Amino acid sequence: MQYQARYATFGGGAVTPAVKFLLIANISVFLLQTFLDYRVVYFFGLVPQFVWQDLYLWQVFTYQFLHGGLFHLLLNMLALWMFGCDLERRWGSSFFLKYYFVSAVGGGILNTLLAPHQMVPSIGASAGVYGILLAYGLIYPNQIIYFYFLFPIKMKHFVWIIGAIALYSSIASGQSGIAHIAHLGGMLFGYFYLRGGSPFDGFKLYLAQRRLARMKRRFRVLEGGKDDDSKPTLH
Repeated sequence: MQYQARYATFGGGAVTPAVKFLLIANISVFLLQTFLDYRVVYFFGLVPQFVWQDLYLWQVFTYQFLHGGLFHLLLNMLALWMFGCDLERRWGSSFFLKYYFVSAVGGGILNTLLAPHQMVPSIGASAGVYGILLAYGLIYPNQIIYFYFLFPIKMKHFVWIIGAIALYSSIASGQSGIAHIAHLGGMLFGYFYLRGGSPFDGFKLYLAQRRLARMKRRFRVLEGGKDDDSKPTLH
């Protein structure tokens, strides 16, 4: 972990191999998408009702490569380059790709589970990007970035802000076509993957650690109650 605040030097030189692969894949699919019928978005984008009713299971993976416009694509690819290269250099290309796709597919899975009747396609690489932002905030919590390119803010605070926005938007937005639930899912699956090696192992580890922390707190309170009757005890 890095505990002194420093200003980011994003990208850090040459584009790393896995990030380059993702950039090429997303840009290529976007260019192809512009020449295809709009119905391709309903076939490869994430439509949860199609996943449940017609078993379009591939959509939880393919939706991440489609984008709703040039600005949507550029914003995601900029964040992927800015934060992804540092993580890939730290982790290696293999683990970085695994983590990225766990976040992206996890976002699609959560979107499908929590909005099973959604008919508006959700598209974009944002779930994977949100997973990257979360990891960057955990590893470089005090690194300074510029929010909206204007306001300096620590990375850990930025992650909390975007997480809160994703949570609120997933509740308030309805079927907007913006994958707010997927954004949140990308962060959650990425977090548990980092903790346990897989989202499911990570979630079990998280619950076990929470139970252990509660037991330690209870033990401290009980121990304190033996020496001082004025302290509360649990029954």
